[in-house]
Amino acid sequence: MALQVDDIMRLCCEISVHDQIEVAEKNITKGAMIAGGGAFVGGLLGGPPGIAVGGAIGSLLGWLTSGQFKPLPQVLMELPPAQQRKLCNAVVAILGNLILMEVAQLITDVMNSATLKQQVMAVLLSFIKKELRVEVRY
Repeated sequence: MALQVDDIMRLCCEISVHDQIEVAEKNITKGAMIAGGGAFVGGLLGGPPGIAVGGAIGSLLGWLTSGQFKPLPQVLMELPPAQQRKLCNAVVAILGNLILMEVAQLITDVMNSATLKQQVMAVLLSFIKKELRVEVRY
C-alpha cells in the first residue's frame, strides 16, 4: 500500500507535535502595509503632523503583529497542495522502502528510530526555512 500525501503530512505533523515546533512568519510586507496605512490615515486626519503620528503608531502595530508563533502542524496543513507534494517528495526520498507500510506503522517506526526521525526532521526544517521563510522555535 503506497502512502498518500495526507499520510506523509500526518507523519510530519506527528513529529512536529512531539518536538513542540512553532514557526513565526517574518512578514515584512504586512508590517509595511500597516505602517503605511497608519501614516495615510494620520495624514487624512491630522495633515503633516498626523502623517508622523500615524506612521509611528502604524509602525508600532506592525511590529507588534510580526513574529507571532503558530504550531507547525497548523502551518503544514494550511500549505497549498503543490507545496505539500514538494515536502512529501523530499520526505519520501528519505524513507525509501518504508513508504510501503501503513501510515500508523510508519509513524511508529519513524518515531522509534532516532536516525529516521532526525532525518525527517532535517528535511522538514530545511523545507520550512527555505520555502516558507519562517523563524523556527522549539
